[in-house]
Order: sequence, then C-alpha cells, then structure tokens
Amino acid sequence: MSNILKGLNPEQKKAVETIDGALQIIAGAGTGKTLVLTHRIAYLIEKGIPPYKILALTFTNKAANEMKERIARLVNPQDAERIWAGTFHSIFARILRIEAEHLGYTNNFTIYDDDDSLKLIKQIAEFKDLKDQKIQAKNVYSIISAQKNKLISPEAFLETATTPLYKQVAEIYRAYQNALHRNNAMDFDDLLVNTVLLFKNKEILAKYQEKFNYILVDEYQDTNRVQYLAIRALAQQHQNICVVGDDAQSIYKWRGADIKNILDFEKDYPNCKTVKLEQNYRSTANILKAADSVIAKNTMQLRKTLWTKGNAGEKVKLMRLSDEKAEANRIITIIKEKLLVEGKKISDFAVLYRTNVQSMSFEKVCRINNIPYVVVGSVSFYKRKEVKDVLAYLRLLVNPYDAVSFYRVINEPPRGIGAKTVEKIEALQAENPETDIINVAIDAINNAHLNGKIAEAASKLIGTIQEYKKILVESDNVQEDDVFNYIEKTGLLDYYREIDDEQSSDRLNNIEQLLNDITSYMVLSPENTLASYLEQVTLISDIDTKEKSMQDEVLTLMTLHSSKGLEFDTVFIPGVEMGLFPLLRNMELEEEEEERRLFYVGITRAKRELFLSYVETRVKFGHFEKAAPSMFLKEVSPEVMVDLTGNTFLIPKPKFDDLKDMEQGFSDDSKFIFDDLNYQENYSQISNDKQGFNKGDIVQHKKFGTGRIVDVSGTGENTKVTVNFSLFGQKHLLVKYANLQKL
Repeated sequence: MSNILKGLNPEQKKAVETIDGALQIIAGAGTGKTLVLTHRIAYLIEKGIPPYKILALTFTNKAANEMKERIARLVNPQDAERIWAGTFHSIFARILRIEAEHLGYTNNFTIYDDDDSLKLIKQIAEFKDLKDQKIQAKNVYSIISAQKNKLISPEAFLETATTPLYKQVAEIYRAYQNALHRNNAMDFDDLLVNTVLLFKNKEILAKYQEKFNYILVDEYQDTNRVQYLAIRALAQQHQNICVVGDDAQSIYKWRGADIKNILDFEKDYPNCKTVKLEQNYRSTANILKAADSVIAKNTMQLRKTLWTKGNAGEKVKLMRLSDEKAEANRIITIIKEKLLVEGKKISDFAVLYRTNVQSMSFEKVCRINNIPYVVVGSVSFYKRKEVKDVLAYLRLLVNPYDAVSFYRVINEPPRGIGAKTVEKIEALQAENPETDIINVAIDAINNAHLNGKIAEAASKLIGTIQEYKKILVESDNVQEDDVFNYIEKTGLLDYYREIDDEQSSDRLNNIEQLLNDITSYMVLSPENTLASYLEQVTLISDIDTKEKSMQDEVLTLMTLHSSKGLEFDTVFIPGVEMGLFPLLRNMELEEEEEERRLFYVGITRAKRELFLSYVETRVKFGHFEKAAPSMFLKEVSPEVMVDLTGNTFLIPKPKFDDLKDMEQGFSDDSKFIFDDLNYQENYSQISNDKQGFNKGDIVQHKKFGTGRIVDVSGTGENTKVTVNFSLFGQKHLLVKYANLQKL
C-alpha cells in the first residue's frame, strides 16, 4: 500500500484513489476534508500526473498554503510548489496577467479592493449627480457587484432598468467600468468575470484546458455563478474534476453562493462518482446528534449522517435569561468558572452570534471582568488608513494609471492641494483618457494649470514617485532601506509622527510592520517583486485574516458566518430567538433552510461543549420587546439537550406573565415549563392585524424609493416592517409613521 493511503478510513481512501472522471466528495463537518484533498493530489503525483497539470482552487490563501505544505510532506517538495494551487481570485489573476492584452489591459494592472472601488465610484460624475438623493456608494457598488456576478454588462443592465433611478445606477456602472479600464485596474468581481470572458476565446480556453488535466475545487457549495461557469469551461475537455463540499454548510447566498451548484453536480456530470465522508474527528456524539437532528429538517440537501468513534460527551446545554445583559454575564461567568476549575485556556472558548450588534454586551462584560477578547471581523490590518496610504504610494510605482491611489496620496500628507486642484487634474484626465495619471499631473504643472506652491508640491511628489519607480520596480537590486527611504521621502512618516493622539504609536508600528514585511519579501527573495507583493496583500481575504487575530490567548467573539472552518473546545451561541436566529420571523423556504444551515455550522464548531441561550426580552430599535425561543431549538433532539437545572429539554414555553419579576441569571421563576403545546402558538404568536402589509409586498417610500417587505412584526399601531430597499439597504419602519404605499 502506498504511504499516501496509510491512516485513511475506507471512504477517505476511496476518494483519494478515484483518479479519472468526475468525482463529488460530500465532506461533513470535521470529517478530514483537507486531509483527503491533499492526499488525493499527492496520489495523483505519485501515479505520474505532472504537478503543473493539476489545478486546485480554494476560497482562502490559508487553505491553499496549508494544502501545499501538507503535499510537500508526502511527495517531493519541488513538485508541491509546481501545482497551481490558490484562491479563485489569485489563480484567475495569474491567468489574467498572462492574457491581459486580450482584454485591453497591461499585465501590471492594479487590483482594487472594496475600499478602492467605493472611492472610485464616489469620484464618478454620474454618482455625484445622485448625491441629492442621499444614495450611498456602497449600495450602488453592491448592485453593480450583483450584476457582474450574473454576467450582466452595463449595457444590458441599462436596457432592463425599469425606473429612472436604476437607469442612473446603470450609467454609473458603465462609467465605473470605463474608469477601471482607464486606471488599468480590475476589482475583485472583474477577476472572475474577465476570466470567464477570456475563456470565450476558444484558443485561450483550449490552452488552459490542455494545461489543467486535473481540477480540484474546495468548498464547492460556496461557488457563485461566475466561478461555476469558469470551472465548467475548464473541465469540459477532460472531465477530470473533483469537487469537495458540504451542502449543509452553504451559508453565503447573500454573497452570491448558489447551493444548486453542489446539489446539481450529478446532473452536470452524469457519470460522476460520489463519496460521502461521514466519520467525524472533531465533535462528541451528542453534539453531532444535535447537528444532525437540526439539518434533517431541510428539504434541499444531500443526506448524510455524521458519526464518531468518540464518546457521547456532555449534553448540549440550554439557558434562558432575562435579557442580553444577563445573557452576557452568565456566559462570561461560566467561562471564568471553567478557567478556574477545569484549567482550560481562554482560547478554548468562542461566542458565536447571528449579528455583529450582539458583540456589544459581551465586550462590556469582558472589559469589566478583565477577560482578554478579540472581535473577529473588526478592521483588518490591510484596511487601516495608514496601511492603505503606504500601499497607495507603492501601487503608483507599479501602475501609473492608478488614479484612485493618486488621488489618495496627492494630499496625504497635506500639501495644500485642495478639491479645486483635484478637479482640474480630473478634467485633464477626462480629456486625455489614454494618458496615465502621473503624466496628466505633469502636463498640468507644465501648462500652468496649477499655481506656484501647489505646482511645486505636486512636482516634488511626482519626482519622488519617478525616482523610486527606478529603484523599487525597474531595478533588480533592491536594497534593505529602499522601501523605508521612499515612504520617508513622501513625508508620510513625519506626518504620522506629528499626530499626537492615543493611536499614534499604533499607526507608526503598523507602518513599520508593513515596511519590514515588504523589505523581507523583496530583499531576502530577489525573484519577488513589488507588484507580486501588492497583489498578494490585496487578495488576502477577511477569512484569511480572522485566524491571525485569534493567535493570542483571548476569548473569540465572532459571527456565525465568520466561524465557518474553525473549531473550539467550548462554543456559546447566544440569541437563539425568533427574529434574531432565524433573523426573520416570516421566511421563504430557501431563507429558512439557509438560516438552519447556519445554525448547523455553529453547532459543529464545538468539539466538547455547546451552550445555547435565549432571552425573555431584548432591546430592538430602542424598545424592549418580548422574545420567543427560536424554532431551531425545538428541532434539536431532546435526547441530547438539557437545561442547566438538569431537566431534559422538550418544548420550552417562555413565561411573559410578569416582566417585572425577571431577574439576572437563573432563579426558580426562570425554569423551563414543559408543555406539549402546538409549536405555532408558542413560537410564532403572529397576529393578522398587520395594518394591511405582508411579507413580499412591494412598497414605495418617499425617501427610500421602492423596496420589498421582508419581515412584519407587532400589531395595530405598533406594527413594524423591515423593508429591503434596492439603493438604501434594509430599513426598519414603524408603519403608522412610514407612509408606505403598496405597489
């Protein structure tokens, strides 16, 4: 037997040994998905498949790097390095740099992150015309992104736009794409869309079909329409495609993920083989039974049953508290007790919540109790202002067409260059779209479009950029101090040194950390370039940075969406209430099932202990509102769940007889009352008196425009609606004041 197959269970071994044809691996949570992927690639190499013929697509850089490291321990490390393994965005960016000229770009194009894209939209004249309507750039960007992910061009969007407002957004979309092209830049969506467009060229597609004889895709349930089409195109020739995923963990529909991609794989590849990985190596039997009993309620799924050779373990513990303050206090008290009595580490614990706003009560209690914590998902290192400033200066060295970076640094640090000067340069750029922004600025100086002091400041900045372009981009001999000297000469370091506030030292430390990282990257490995570094950090996702923020001994606070792929000894899921988790009280089947999958993901993060909690009253929109336990709690098998008083959980009936008697923590009055009542009566308590509005209604608001009602709560004069407005996002409105018109 090959060493690569040793230690694998029968199903894992079957997945690894299946080489040719289409293969679908349904990998339940904690079943060794990464192990199977890496061993399968190593097995392909052992069987004589050239590593450069293997394409492995992941969703995080961490997953790709971990894959390469593991493969290097199984085969020749040099072979592991020759595999095309990376995220969709990084692999497609690599292809696009090779083929850029076919799309009218140069191969040194800049990749814009979300912040850069928003800045560019705000600079567009068509967007400025919308300012009076108070439409946010992020909403316009979200609509543009949605069109791109459906492969709808600006022209096609304009043709189908049904309202004047949407026609304006379509014009912004067109202007935005033109500006991107003029800046020799692509946004994240373009990396995917442009690759699909590139593959419409039969010769180019044939080239990459021949190059990649074996394709592996991780987390296939998270793929969107564009990723799906790119994969289908590449796999069309050889059909040697292996996808790994878990439909039960498909929780990113709001980001464009389409669960149908994994559910319909057998339709796309009729001769495919399917292997199910069901033996779990992470959680106890009770936690797995809880997860399985919940997900069994979903109708859209590929059925599987997780099991473990491990023991039953602790039962899932359910807690009912008076309010969110009591909930946070109780959870932190339990953590403190376990630290003291059981000798656990603080990093063994995680609090996973449905919405970011829930972190506030936990942060307060942590600070009071001196509990070190990290809120995962806060501003990442590469999105901090001072870091973005440095990166903008560096990007201009690589791509002189990058107007977004130019306008960011032109007055950072302050050079007396105001809005009017920027408008003059923008006007000149519009007149000379083929000229890069650096030369546009030079023309402005030479032709006296800028006055004395401003011209002098701009000239000095451009001179510095041109000087260090030769040193850091065109030279093959970058020295240790070159990057530091460039940023020093821009005046940025002095600017941050002079700011005297609580964060000043942190900002300087962040800049120093960044400059040290760039220097070691370029100096220690001369084949590395500034351009490759900038691409690397731009493509670092929030998912990649979340584990870095958790490396210290801290309590982890994070959303359930962010927790996917992680595991903790003990997990707390607070706020398991109707209207919070699931987020909406009245849902379509698809929405309900996605929320249930999210609950499943949360449950399966726990290795040994799982606590679920809900409260009797919660503050919403500035008012105390009664809360009802989530429908999902009833779906957890009663055999594996208990409340902290030791009673097996059946069907909780929350008491709201006297809210004045609510107490923090547990008391005799807060024990569960078990009563086999009809679920709809206990949990929904929905009245028909909704002021004539129902979920799904299309309504018109004087300020926010057209939207769709996604939730209705309360009755009579207290009826509230949650409306999803296309350009303003979700708004919570009291019907009696909102003056909504049904359409």
